[in-house]
Amino acid sequence: MPSPDSKKNIFTEPPKFDYDESAPIIDAEEFFKVIRSRRSVRVYSNDPVPESVMRRALDAALLAPNSSNLQCWEFYWVKNPEKKAKLVEACLSQSAAKTAQELVVAVARTSTWNWARKEMLKLFDSNEKGGSKVPAPARAYYEKLVPYVYCQGPLGIWGLVKKGIVWSVGWFRVIPREPTSKTHLKIWAVKTTALACENLMLALRAQGFDSCPMEGYDSARVRRILNLSCDAVPVMVISAGKRAKGGIYGPQIRFPSEHFIKEV
Repeated sequence: MPSPDSKKNIFTEPPKFDYDESAPIIDAEEFFKVIRSRRSVRVYSNDPVPESVMRRALDAALLAPNSSNLQCWEFYWVKNPEKKAKLVEACLSQSAAKTAQELVVAVARTSTWNWARKEMLKLFDSNEKGGSKVPAPARAYYEKLVPYVYCQGPLGIWGLVKKGIVWSVGWFRVIPREPTSKTHLKIWAVKTTALACENLMLALRAQGFDSCPMEGYDSARVRRILNLSCDAVPVMVISAGKRAKGGIYGPQIRFPSEHFIKEV
């Protein structure tokens, strides 16, 4: 017999949990110092980046918020000298890549959502065996809603069907409109991965190192170097190191905030 909780709307009726997590005290000024001092460094010094620093920054990337906790990202830390040389060339041999001590390729995945949802369900099973109750709406979300939302079907046919359903239902009530195509899935995965990239760069800066996110690269060559699957989308290449003198080309330029921040 289904639990009464299983009929709850997980979006409008938050399930009850015993878990609680208090927020630590944060030094706000130190945080904003990290944000303000993060610059796109074009030339790096020869100072190496300790492995512990890189690993901590990569771990921080994985703590970024992401859609439905499906974690549709991969980070390729390119350590092989031959692959690294090819990657520098694929990045147009620009100085931000050529002088970097480390290179990381951030990749969004559009097909790993199904693996991730199954992992979430396994985790729920494990938690329940350990005595922790998993709310029925949470389980239903991963068992039913996630496949409905993210599956596009062979040749995108299910996505087309969903588009018709969404268009019809949307006349009468509020309904999420996407994803109903492989393009929507790419946008979804890239958004999540980009959030993780910011974590990575801020974590490097917090540890006294610098970075540069690069979109100027030959994506086909990057795919070949990393042997990426067809669902993998290179989002950016992030270089890391310590800024050299002259490595930042000038003061940071930002246009007035009123152009971008809209109060409505």
